[in-house]
Amino acid sequence: MEYAFGGLAACGACLFTNPLDVVKTRMQLQGELLSRGAYSVLYKNSLHAFYVVAKNDGIKGLQKGLVPALWYQWTMNGTRLGLYHFFENQGWTHTHGSVSSFHSIAAGAVSGALGAFTASPFYLIKTQLQSQSNEVIAVGCQHNHTGFLSALQKLYRSSGISGLWRGVSASMMRTGVGSAAQLSTFTKSRETINRLTKLSPSSWKSTLAAAMLSGVAVAAAMTPLDVVSTRLYNQSLDVHGKGVYYSGPLDCLIKVFKAEGVLGLYKGCLANYLRVGPHSVLTLTIWTYLRETELEDSK
Repeated sequence: MEYAFGGLAACGACLFTNPLDVVKTRMQLQGELLSRGAYSVLYKNSLHAFYVVAKNDGIKGLQKGLVPALWYQWTMNGTRLGLYHFFENQGWTHTHGSVSSFHSIAAGAVSGALGAFTASPFYLIKTQLQSQSNEVIAVGCQHNHTGFLSALQKLYRSSGISGLWRGVSASMMRTGVGSAAQLSTFTKSRETINRLTKLSPSSWKSTLAAAMLSGVAVAAAMTPLDVVSTRLYNQSLDVHGKGVYYSGPLDCLIKVFKAEGVLGLYKGCLANYLRVGPHSVLTLTIWTYLRETELEDSK
């Protein structure tokens, strides 16, 4: 039941935020391993990228990769939020009757990393489909998939089952950090807001406020690793099945920093927040509502 609640909440949010994920992916791939001024800026900012994608790829282009994105959200967040709630129920996120920042961060990181591992193939396909575009605005490697199933078959035939988990280490770090920031911030903020304002524990107002704060924490903590994950998942492979640009997360992090500077690690940061912010609000609000509704019905 907790898995289903987490998955449903995240899928509901994804329907609204996937266009921002497409924009974020394009901006993170723009100017790959090139210094400022050495490439044409196709996407000036998040709003401009939104317009450019819609103009050249059509309105449907803003929902590229939606099918694997929904599968990713269902699998990853079903696992992540379900595990975190299990940790809460066991009392592992609390000490002396209140939320422990350290324990909630640890629980969020573990549940996020495990969720990312189980859903990695969907994230791989989602990223590659979202990067595909009209030649005029193409950035990064273009894999020329025709859809979710064809991409799954193509990747399996070329690299086997292990190839579907290419880049998983970066994804686990990305989601582990993001989950730790999101769930610990959300849990602690909601508890604090309820205590200071004397709202009821189930108040939607404190849930909404805490979810908004958690979105800021996620975007700040996760964006560099999000850039790394996008680059690793989207890079093409050589004849030996090795990445043509990066050998792993650390190699990618160092190369991006050297070639593009600190700002290179924060490419698409605003788009990421515009996606993560509403996504956190919708996911955590829906998740909390479903949990508390089920709890009330069971009484």
